[in-house]
Amino acid sequence: MYFYISLFSLIVNCTPKSAIRNPQSAIRNPMKSLKPTFFFLFITLFSFIAKADEGMWLPMLVSKYNINAMQQIGLKLTADQIYSVNQACLKDAIIALDHGGCTGSIISQKGLLITNHHCGYEAIAEQSSVGSDFLTDGFWAMRPEEELPIPGKTVSFLIRMEDVSARVLANVTPGMDEGERGAAIQKETDQIIEETETGSEFEVSVESMFEGNEYYMFVYQTYKDVRMVGAPPSSIGKFGGDTDNWMWPRHTGDFCLLRVYSDADGKPAVYDKSNLPLQPKYFLPVSLAGVKEGDFSMILGYPGATDRYLTSYGIQEKLMQSNPADIKAKRAKMDVMKRYMDADDATRIAYAGDYAYLGNFWKKSQQESKSLQRLKVYDDKKKIEDEFQEWVNGDESRKLTYSSVMDDFKTLYQSSAQSRANEAIVYAGELLMGARILYIAFQTGELVSRFDSADFNEMVSSNKVRAAKFYKTFNPALEKELLRNMLEVYATNVSPQYVPDCYAIIHKKFKNDVGRYADYIFEHSIFASEARLLEFLDNPRKKTITKDPAFVAANSFIASYMLARLSQMTDEDKFSKARRLYIAGLREMHPESTFYPDANSTMRLTYGTVKPYQPADALFAAYYTTLKGVMEKEDSTNAEFVVSPRLKDLYNKKDFGRYSDDGIMHVCFLTTHDITGGNSGSPVVNANGELTGLAFDGNSEAMSSDIKFDVNLQRTICVDIRYVLFVVDKFAGAGYLVDEMKLAK
Repeated sequence: MYFYISLFSLIVNCTPKSAIRNPQSAIRNPMKSLKPTFFFLFITLFSFIAKADEGMWLPMLVSKYNINAMQQIGLKLTADQIYSVNQACLKDAIIALDHGGCTGSIISQKGLLITNHHCGYEAIAEQSSVGSDFLTDGFWAMRPEEELPIPGKTVSFLIRMEDVSARVLANVTPGMDEGERGAAIQKETDQIIEETETGSEFEVSVESMFEGNEYYMFVYQTYKDVRMVGAPPSSIGKFGGDTDNWMWPRHTGDFCLLRVYSDADGKPAVYDKSNLPLQPKYFLPVSLAGVKEGDFSMILGYPGATDRYLTSYGIQEKLMQSNPADIKAKRAKMDVMKRYMDADDATRIAYAGDYAYLGNFWKKSQQESKSLQRLKVYDDKKKIEDEFQEWVNGDESRKLTYSSVMDDFKTLYQSSAQSRANEAIVYAGELLMGARILYIAFQTGELVSRFDSADFNEMVSSNKVRAAKFYKTFNPALEKELLRNMLEVYATNVSPQYVPDCYAIIHKKFKNDVGRYADYIFEHSIFASEARLLEFLDNPRKKTITKDPAFVAANSFIASYMLARLSQMTDEDKFSKARRLYIAGLREMHPESTFYPDANSTMRLTYGTVKPYQPADALFAAYYTTLKGVMEKEDSTNAEFVVSPRLKDLYNKKDFGRYSDDGIMHVCFLTTHDITGGNSGSPVVNANGELTGLAFDGNSEAMSSDIKFDVNLQRTICVDIRYVLFVVDKFAGAGYLVDEMKLAK
């Protein structure tokens, strides 16, 4: 999955503190990397009753809830071999990249890390140039000194987790309103974090589970010296491109190799040539045995967010407002980018990460809407809600607690639909983060309120550093057309009450011509080029920023965003309470059932089997693909399906080394795991805890899986670790990396 830097934290800083009173959002989470769409959605953390292979389980609770069932279907490990704070175990080999967003795993005693190619895509692009195009040609460090530092890249290990519900909720009373409840929770969690972090080298977060009914503490250690070791060319790592995204059969070698470095004592340190490869507590053995249908399989990773108990009203909102807006806004940006990327290699490299992100989530929103309708998820949700209401009505004491829950949901969603605030937030977010001249203007605008502060000069220096990186991938012609296009899309699709003041300028001064307005901004803004911005930063004046047309436009859209957001905040306390009571009631209604908390970027375990599926009537999908399928898909006229001559040569000679299965080179396989965004790069391990592959995608037929897990359709698409080893060893000639690993046959 691909992620932009979120505007969320910046926007929160502009929001009245009295309006932010949602204790169900993360209290504090250094592990969380928010998707750009998240800052305009209500963040929900509902649970779901486990059945079949469904479930995103907290590893510390596996011994209580899951270990017997896992062992019955083939697991040969104990619970302590999966999660323990007293001995090295599987969880010690699992990492979160960049505080969440992707997962990876350690596969050697020298800190070698494996994750998805698409998780490293931005870093690969940033290291690339027209003369050294690692996206097209791949990259392999044949010696340690050739490994490339990745500025800003971090790797976080989970040290331990702990149930702190009793302490966090100790001062919460039934008579509190949501603001009082949130304040009591915030005070206690702040104390827990301060006590745990003080005098330590760790980062701590306290996370809400079951919609604020439980709370867990997570302790992490984060390493900041991460280097690029190996990445296949996009013709392998991204084979199939947007066409095959979310589809099966898949033939993508979606992996890359990084390395984690530490200081001489094994502690986190910023990049330094003297740093040493990390010696981890534990690393995963790598299996050469492959997988067979029915094999036990398990994934540990950092799934981002699911919403398994979104109500039927929420389904309607997705289908009618949020998803259509998301699809239209992203498509508008993609169309502009594609034209310029196709015309110029430097632009293609510079915008590769942004375009890949957009394409990924554009298609996801499309497929999610189709899946929600095809699987009749609305009907299923309505049935559950009717059963819940019947259960509530069956007891007077339950009525006192839960009687208003469903009516509150209905009223709140009807109000939201009428206001169309969600659409405005979607479009504003995509414009502010897509029209990057507005984004850099908004970022630099923080100087306006800090001209008299003691750290002003330091802020100016940091802005200079940020500008150098920002304009490295800034194409003015593309950005101007993107701004013009997004201004048109916003005005056409957003309710009039959320149209920003800058459109009055467009109307009065530019006769409603957004093209002329975009031209004006780029002609007169200090943010139109690095040279102009650096000239300003050498002699900063408050008036220069406040009068700048890009800054004025950005502030105008922020104001409209905040207007829409505040219309939601009016009912947010009521909505939070309804969600918390709904999940509490569902758990009370089914005391015999085992529930798991929704994903929230904390480590989870999911288990299942290797299994084929039937995607539609009269169709059957085998559980694995082979290199033969790559050759069958080859299309030299389509960049998404180009096959390297080197790969074709190895295929024709059947030169697969020790990595084939009876002369057949397996590429990808399917499992029944329950995953979502954030699980990208998660290790897939067998019954012995050995690495068999990497999770990198889901199937389109079950794209509503964040809301409803479908036992018959949902599959996780994994790249076979033997294909990874084949590419590293036989294709790239980097066999020394395989020699680092502990191979199991």
